[in-house]
Amino acid sequence: MEFKFSEKVAHLQASQIREILKYSADPEVISLAAGSPAPEALPAKELEELSAQILAEEPNIAFQYGVTEGYTPLREEVKKLLAQKGVYNPEYDDVVITSGAQQANELSAKVLCNEGDMLITESPCFIGSLNAFKSYHVDLQGVPLEEDGINIAALEEKLKTGKVKLVYLIPNFQNPTSSTMSWEKRVKAFELCKKYGAVILEDNPYGDLRFAGEDIKCIKTLDTEGMVIYSGTFSKILSPGIRVGYVCAHKDIIQKIVVCKQVADVHTAMWSQMLCYRFLKKYDMDEHLAKLRKVYEHKTSLMLDEIRKNFSSKITYTTPQGGLFIWCTLPEGTTTQQMIDFCTTAVKDYKVAIVPGSAFSVHDGEECRSIRLNFSTPTDANIVKGIEILGRLSKEMFGD
Repeated sequence: MEFKFSEKVAHLQASQIREILKYSADPEVISLAAGSPAPEALPAKELEELSAQILAEEPNIAFQYGVTEGYTPLREEVKKLLAQKGVYNPEYDDVVITSGAQQANELSAKVLCNEGDMLITESPCFIGSLNAFKSYHVDLQGVPLEEDGINIAALEEKLKTGKVKLVYLIPNFQNPTSSTMSWEKRVKAFELCKKYGAVILEDNPYGDLRFAGEDIKCIKTLDTEGMVIYSGTFSKILSPGIRVGYVCAHKDIIQKIVVCKQVADVHTAMWSQMLCYRFLKKYDMDEHLAKLRKVYEHKTSLMLDEIRKNFSSKITYTTPQGGLFIWCTLPEGTTTQQMIDFCTTAVKDYKVAIVPGSAFSVHDGEECRSIRLNFSTPTDANIVKGIEILGRLSKEMFGD
């Protein structure tokens, strides 16, 4: 039977990353393609103990339906954490617990954007959010990303059209490039969106994973009238598998998000929410984050050292201050076919899985000569071996 899919999904394609990860299941493949936290950074023992306590003490809550807004004790703890960052304003903000930050971003677009509304993203951009936005048939427009964040002049040109409804930004250790938006650009982007009447969706999944440089305040801290939606997650600091995130926004926006979440999944899993709450109450989060940062600082340094030793000098790369990725760019003049050959050869012949930059293009067919490497998931030994193999391939293709 030939199925006629709805216009909302007919044009959507499976994530290249997810397809690559299927291949990475082969034990012979060294995967530098994932975007998961370091396995050794996950507090597995602590979560096991807390889970046992939940199931022994409060199974009637963990196994039952909950309210859509989220488990009340967890919501209150999240509000406290966000207030400490200057993100939550009790006068007009509210918080909803979501099934990961991905859902927070998808629901934000759903409640604000009509078909044809212009939605701005950084280019390149996180594929999960891109597909979520595309499903609503918005006029998706990318603005070039620079070393210190989005190109402000290009952003203003888009905003001047008066058609922009939502601007999606990942200011801290952006996925895929690992770039960090400067404070100056955060202020300017906020001022421009305020001037032209656009809402900002600030996605901050990696903000707690800074291991170098100085913290930069969130864009949401500038907000005095509710024009910034802030999304966060426990995926990168506790566990991605429990699927707990949150969205903080003006109460009027939150009311609509709650209605849409009721349609989507009723509520985030109660056991997962209770697990996050108990972890926040029992353990010192600052101490926990310090341990995570130490792990990622080591892994980043290791991968960067190996890149310097092994890669062709014609390949450039970022030096992240946090997050999970390094963004490498092949030499200027590299053709699309050479880019395909590099990525395909790495995966099929050399058994090293990487993600081509094209996976993060706002529109299909856009030129990209970069690749994303993940340092958090592989072991130290696989980082060394994988980069050595990629380095050999890079010199074969582009010379020393």
